Amino acid sequence: MSQEAADEADRRGGTGRSAVALDEVDRRILDELSRDGRLSIRTLAERVHVSRTNAYARVERLLRDGVITGFSARVAPEAAGLGTSAYIALTIRQNTWREVSAELARVRYVEHVALLSGEHDVLALVRAPDNATLRDVVLDRVQRIAGVLATRSWLVFEEYDGVRSPWG
Repeated sequence: MSQEAADEADRRGGTGRSAVALDEVDRRILDELSRDGRLSIRTLAERVHVSRTNAYARVERLLRDGVITGFSARVAPEAAGLGTSAYIALTIRQNTWREVSAELARVRYVEHVALLSGEHDVLALVRAPDNATLRDVVLDRVQRIAGVLATRSWLVFEEYDGVRSPWG
């Protein structure tokens, strides 16, 4: 997570806090857009049974309120040359989350980072071309970040995305 993203999360109330109440139409819009972010407003409106004007206004509001944070393509890591994936748990020195997360955001192949409660402080998803690159990411980049005390890695053998959107 970048420092800007962390600051934005702080301004919105942080993870786990709902700032915006969503109605059924909003949830259907999120469901449709999470399935296909390239939908036209016209098609979206037809699918959720509202006017184009209403659909457009709702999408604009969801963007403005930070509910929708952007649109992107889902990439198959292996097909894109990233055949080795691992979850890396980090134990960090107390009060270094902001600095550690800012450094992790600059490490190539780190796809996702989360601050946790429990045994480990941070969980990072790393997708690399091969085991040698993964080793370099963990040993040469992540473990050398000031504030990182220890790491533990789990290789991913197989994975899949959930079959349902949480909005549908």
